[in-house]
Amino acid sequence: MRRLVVIGCGYTAKRFVTLHGESFDAVDVTARSPDKAALLAAEGLRAHSFDGSALAPALKEALERATHLLVSAPPDDLGDPTLRAAGAALRAAPDLAWIGYLSTIGVYADADGGWVDETTPPEADSLRGARRIAVEREWLALGAETGVPTQIFRLAGIYGPGRSQIENLKAGTAKRLVKPGQVFNRIHVDDIAAALAAGIARPQAGPIVNVTDDEPAPPQDVVAYAADLLNVPPPPEVAFETADISPMARSFYSSNKRVANRVLREALGVDLAYPTYREGIAALAREG
Repeated sequence: MRRLVVIGCGYTAKRFVTLHGESFDAVDVTARSPDKAALLAAEGLRAHSFDGSALAPALKEALERATHLLVSAPPDDLGDPTLRAAGAALRAAPDLAWIGYLSTIGVYADADGGWVDETTPPEADSLRGARRIAVEREWLALGAETGVPTQIFRLAGIYGPGRSQIENLKAGTAKRLVKPGQVFNRIHVDDIAAALAAGIARPQAGPIVNVTDDEPAPPQDVVAYAADLLNVPPPPEVAFETADISPMARSFYSSNKRVANRVLREALGVDLAYPTYREGIAALAREG
């Protein structure tokens, strides 16, 4: 019996469950609050509340019976809450055959616009990235200890239905920030789901997988392209140095790199449905 447990069923993990959940005999998911768990349950999912503290008996049982585990919950100040609360249950799971951990390309340091790949040592230049590096190592160590194939999926900037420049333009919140030479990778949520399915099918690949598109691009170009598809004027260009944005948003611009996806393509055999932002944004525009 194939049983998937998803820790942190947010935007990305939920999309995976929607597209690939039928390949499992049972699926258990978690949310941080009882209210959010109730919303997931209302959609027909077997949902548990888990805020990173003690495991409820039903979730502990699900973890001990799991064959596949997808972890989408982020680290906190103390490390990984899932490992702290569920490590013993996972070590007691006799049928666990795969662990997937959703990380970020933020673990790579600034490359001044140059290319990095899975062979590039992670040297994050932010506290968030440093926490991710530490937690990645903890999950890989658990996999080595238990003999369970473990894959780390380093995700680029995620977009998809309900979460793109199409919605931002319609809402009037899109900004066209310009920082000369700055580029970002992106990834459509459906391509992430395909990468996870491929990882489950090929659990020995990796263990590090960059899940990115093929064309890192300046953010202002993406906004302009989306505006053209909607036949609306793009917002005016704003210099990054003078832009009124949050410290969190500003921090993302401190790292400039192009992230290659060789393992995704060659080892996992994934052909991206949306290899650049153009295919992805155009599909979202067609979908309305």
